[in-house]
Amino acid sequence: MTHTSPAPGGASRRSVVAAVGATGLAAALAACGSDEKSTTPGTPDADATPDTARPPSTAGQESSAAGATGGRALARTSEIPEGGGKVFADRRVVVTQPSKGEFKAFSAVCTHQKCVVKDVSDGTINCPCHGSKFSIEDGSVRHDPAKLPLPEMKISVQGDSIGLV
Repeated sequence: MTHTSPAPGGASRRSVVAAVGATGLAAALAACGSDEKSTTPGTPDADATPDTARPPSTAGQESSAAGATGGRALARTSEIPEGGGKVFADRRVVVTQPSKGEFKAFSAVCTHQKCVVKDVSDGTINCPCHGSKFSIEDGSVRHDPAKLPLPEMKISVQGDSIGLV
């Protein structure tokens, strides 16, 4: 058995190390116990990967007069090609224009294994992970392996601005 000599002030080295460790542990637990997320609304959790990404939360956000969510426009109508669409991977949203002046939005998270869709072409929203394809008109599955459609998201179009509702 080893003997620890008291540190100046009467505390042993072992008790000082234990106190420092306990303080660090308490700080770490306090940080881990927070209910707040370090990410901003509409972005994935900091530890999310393409396989664990989630669609953006729209809870508590209201549409502004400009038609943008929380005062932020998602896109301009001119950015969304007729008969096609555009993926906003950072916002986990895909916006399509199935016919002139008709805009739709869907979650950009594939219903098969939660990868983020990559692009829109030939009338489908395309997932790069396993080849699932979804309709730009209603998000329905056009090609397996996905079995469920992409969830539709509500948007507002005001002038040339598109925003999530």
